[in-house]
Amino acid sequence: MSEAVYNAAGLGLPIVMTIANRAIGAPINIWNDHSDSMSQRDAGWLQLFAETSQEALDLHIQAFRIAEELSIPVMVCMDGFLLTHASERADVPAQHQVDAFLPSYQPRQVLDPAEPVSIGAMVGPEAFTEVRYLAFERMQQTLDLIPAVVADFAAAFGRPSGGLVRPYQTDDADVIVVAMGSVLGTVKDTVDELRAEGMRVGVLGITTYRPFPAEAIRDALGVAPRHVVVLERALAPGTGGIVTADIRMALAGRMAPHLSTVIAGLGGRAITKKSLRGLLATAAAGELPPLSFLDLDTGLADRELARMRATRRSGPSPENMLRDLGISASRIG
Repeated sequence: MSEAVYNAAGLGLPIVMTIANRAIGAPINIWNDHSDSMSQRDAGWLQLFAETSQEALDLHIQAFRIAEELSIPVMVCMDGFLLTHASERADVPAQHQVDAFLPSYQPRQVLDPAEPVSIGAMVGPEAFTEVRYLAFERMQQTLDLIPAVVADFAAAFGRPSGGLVRPYQTDDADVIVVAMGSVLGTVKDTVDELRAEGMRVGVLGITTYRPFPAEAIRDALGVAPRHVVVLERALAPGTGGIVTADIRMALAGRMAPHLSTVIAGLGGRAITKKSLRGLLATAAAGELPPLSFLDLDTGLADRELARMRATRRSGPSPENMLRDLGISASRIG
């Protein structure tokens, strides 16, 4: 449905769509990473990433207000299984509270037989650039609207939730991890442990990924730390990190810290505190390379690369590696 996603944004339809973030095949993988929403990051939809189930609930309420105010579609991204299939306590507001927070919907465009119009008709070169510019401008307007909606939400429901970015222990940090989604809870716990041991580390959570809050990220990073580690739950083959490129753009023109991309948690692989502790210790020692893969089984990958070099008809790599692990593909799922 990729073309329909772009069409919804191009038509300025105030749709709110829940994205249960999962990996994209092939091979088939139904577990969590951010490959799906990342593939649509430039479709013209806002992308809001939830850290917890409570925040996912809150972001949906905020998303309707943002979408209807500017007539723009919004994706609320919540990690598959980790949030979508987990049980945790949440404060569910009463219907009258939500109704009071969301003003009566006044659409910007309607189908009215008394005033017929064409919606989604052909636009040639004479106006298409301007159409795309307006889509860009609406997205930019949300950078001011989102903080205002967050402030109104906190006043109405008594809790802060959502926003552009969320710094944690970053003021004096030498190493700052940038991440999105449910992994932030594990990263924060790890940061607390390392802080207690004297390591100056912090984490910057990105809630609003599209539009990209470059100014808020620059402000949150403050005086550039020695090392910024971008923890990515998606991979762009041939490039590497996706969010990293946006972070690098945000820091252009200022004294940039050492920037590293760490690809982690693909296809639902657990991101543990043990692995994060090792990662952050390596970063603090200045030994983290520009691109690395957390908990990569290099032996498994190297065996398949050797197989591919040895014979032209080496077979499908996923099945070969599962066989090396003693797993039958037919047993998965």
